[in-house]
Amino acid sequence: MPDGGYGIEISVLGGLDQISPADWDCCAAPEAADGGRPENPFLTWRFLRALEESGSVGPGSGWSPRHLVARTEAGALIGVMPLYAKGHSQGEYVFDHSWAHAFESAGGRYYPKLQGAVPFTPVAGRRFLTNPDGPFPREVALAALAQGVVQLASQMGVSSLHVTFCDWEEWAACGEMGFLQRTGQQFFWRNRDPGTGAPFADFDDFLQSLSSRKRKAIRKERREAVAEVEVLEFTGDAIEPEHWDDFWRFYQDTGSRKWGSPYLTREFFDIAQETMRDDILLVMARREGRFVAGALNFIGRDALFGRYWGCVEHHPCLHFELCYYRAIDYALAHGLGRVEAGAQGEHKLSRGYMPEPTYSLHWIADPGFRRAVAKYLEEEREAVGQEIDFLAQFKPFKRGH
Repeated sequence: MPDGGYGIEISVLGGLDQISPADWDCCAAPEAADGGRPENPFLTWRFLRALEESGSVGPGSGWSPRHLVARTEAGALIGVMPLYAKGHSQGEYVFDHSWAHAFESAGGRYYPKLQGAVPFTPVAGRRFLTNPDGPFPREVALAALAQGVVQLASQMGVSSLHVTFCDWEEWAACGEMGFLQRTGQQFFWRNRDPGTGAPFADFDDFLQSLSSRKRKAIRKERREAVAEVEVLEFTGDAIEPEHWDDFWRFYQDTGSRKWGSPYLTREFFDIAQETMRDDILLVMARREGRFVAGALNFIGRDALFGRYWGCVEHHPCLHFELCYYRAIDYALAHGLGRVEAGAQGEHKLSRGYMPEPTYSLHWIADPGFRRAVAKYLEEEREAVGQEIDFLAQFKPFKRGH
């Protein structure tokens, strides 16, 4: 499929087994070419392929891979894009259920749609993954991928295309190209003293930046959390198969309560152990020799990404300890710049996690429906901005920070 503008050929892949890891990752994680960590582990071939191999996406899941690859007519790689045909709106974290209901109530067919995203992963990052060593500059390659995915959506006859949790650069560039722009918010912890701008020396140094009341509350929570349990951390070869057996129990409990059934299959964790164990941090709580709770994190070059938490016993404040405070501990110990603790959660604010905007892009085929969504998004962007400003007033830091 030609892109119609730059002499670039756009092809569609039914799975990542149809492209080499090296070709995908030179676009998705070029900063890891020296053997270091990728900036965003969720964009890598090994993560996305683990979803496919494990059956977490693919037949029966409502996520059908339609990954885009852009090459010159001579075969030089320009860029790639993780893309899925969706038969529902589950596992996206940028909610469009009301859009689907409105469109179908008016006689339209909302599904299938196209989703440019990392399944089940509300982590921001590039979605138009361009090759920095390719023959075109970033802006040209991004435009070609954007034109290619819109052309694919038109050819497939889908109602819409959604590029969720993209970065700001893509959001701005594609907005200029006519995509509808949406904002949301998440809470991040930043390894930066708001008073001095310097990184924190340790957890106590972080606490000293907080108001006295918040500092005392966190210390109390940490004491209560470990009153009856021992907290252990595992990464790399230290992660054993039995750890995944235990974590699977925790994940099932969370999945059944939040989504009705877990998004990831049990096999996903086995594949991740084989291909990504050095990118994983498991924080586990043990009582009387038995693991009773755990939190799964992925490690990026400058960030720790909290993904899943679960438990089979209730212990006061244990969720805060495993998901938030231990994540901060790890980031401090390893010189990471931030912790991203997942979607939602204003309770994170009092624990040093501040609201920040997230971005998504949307293309709507029907002109009338597009106008209605555009008006809604204009009002929503203003509301999100006001909410971020409002929440920032309740920051836990000392007065003047």
